[in-house]
Amino acid sequence: MPKKPAEDELDQQIIRTVETEKPETIQHLIDQVQALSSKPKQEILDRILQLQQTERIHLKPAQTATPEKLTSYLRSNQALWYWITMTLTIATAIVVFTVPEDAFPLVYLRYVLGTAFVLWLPGYAFTKALFPQNLPFAKALARSSDTSEKELDAIERIALSVGMSIALVPIVGLLLNYTPWGIRLTPIVLSLLALTTIFATAGIIREHQTRAPQKRKPK
Repeated sequence: MPKKPAEDELDQQIIRTVETEKPETIQHLIDQVQALSSKPKQEILDRILQLQQTERIHLKPAQTATPEKLTSYLRSNQALWYWITMTLTIATAIVVFTVPEDAFPLVYLRYVLGTAFVLWLPGYAFTKALFPQNLPFAKALARSSDTSEKELDAIERIALSVGMSIALVPIVGLLLNYTPWGIRLTPIVLSLLALTTIFATAGIIREHQTRAPQKRKPK
């Protein structure tokens, strides 16, 4: 069914506004187009969604401003993953050392945290240190599928976290085998605690460096 002239004119107006004004959100785009065309907001929104589906326009989501100082960044919501990782890591170490194996039902908490401690946290912290923002493969895969880059990044990061944990933990055990401490519970827990802490800290520092606004050097 051919478009009506009014619809085609509205589409062109939306496209021109996106190219010239570069609005940060859909709401900004609606306000700008409405000021020029006096069309109802719902009609403008419908046309914007249609243009997005046909990939005639591309709107980037508004990004939260990143604090320049690392200490401020650590207090922001963007560093939430870091504090969750550190809390789970420290909590697991405490539970392992304080909850005996015959203390039911608290021992189940030990099993759950211990599983995450071995199969998730070291690999997740390591992938964060390597790829502080989106994984490079997610963008390429998003172009050839209907899944968004953000969703693909989460899926890939989960898979990599598990895979890297499975690879890192045996290496830690192998190295401990050649030390006076040997492969025992305390050395393994402390080693994974240190490893996860180092990788997570490196990850949050690198993430802040890539997101923080760059200061211009004086000429």
